[in-house]
Amino acid sequence: MATMNLQLQDDVHILTLTNADYGCDNRLTTEIVGEYLAALDTVEQYQGNTALLLTCEHEKTFSTGINLDWMMQLGDADRREFSTVFETLLCRFALLNAPTVVCINGNAYAGGAILACAADYRLMRSDRGRFCFPEVNIKIPFTPVTSDIAQLLPNQLAVKNMMLTGVAQTGQECAELQIADAIYPMETLQEKAFELAKSLAGKDRYSYVTIRNLLRPTIVAHLKNLTQ
Repeated sequence: MATMNLQLQDDVHILTLTNADYGCDNRLTTEIVGEYLAALDTVEQYQGNTALLLTCEHEKTFSTGINLDWMMQLGDADRREFSTVFETLLCRFALLNAPTVVCINGNAYAGGAILACAADYRLMRSDRGRFCFPEVNIKIPFTPVTSDIAQLLPNQLAVKNMMLTGVAQTGQECAELQIADAIYPMETLQEKAFELAKSLAGKDRYSYVTIRNLLRPTIVAHLKNLTQ
């Protein structure tokens, strides 16, 4: 994979984003979304209990979402294709047949933040990084799918305010608003995220996924529509 690396450690699949340097900021294109989907295929096909930990090797940026410069050069058909594959990624990640943890060790904006919302658990840095839905400011409205994924966060008042104002929240604020399940200093963040993923990997996979997906019926319906 060109922009991410998938490894298996102690029954935990670790998907590390590696495209944050040189202004790339782990931004999303159709090709990059295809890499995510290929990684999900690998996890789904794994025999036995497991969990997926999504993280990043960069200390500043987790993902700033869609590559807008790239998208502006697309024709209408290619934009529709990207929208479909991105929404498919969000739904498949939200309904993955394994527990999911996202380690947000830098800025998570727009599509990067929405992707993090699809995970079961989110851990963030306590000292650096922002979590933001800037769509209202960059004139890219939410779609029904991306809106429902964002609303998987438990604090609906915080979600509403973030979606309508584009405010960027710090790690401390995200913990207070229940956007992040926990925050840690950078020195221990990756370790704590792995510990959580490993503990979830010990759960019975079928039982965990059945319970989790029953909590997300709207996403189940979206994925069915996207893959018909």
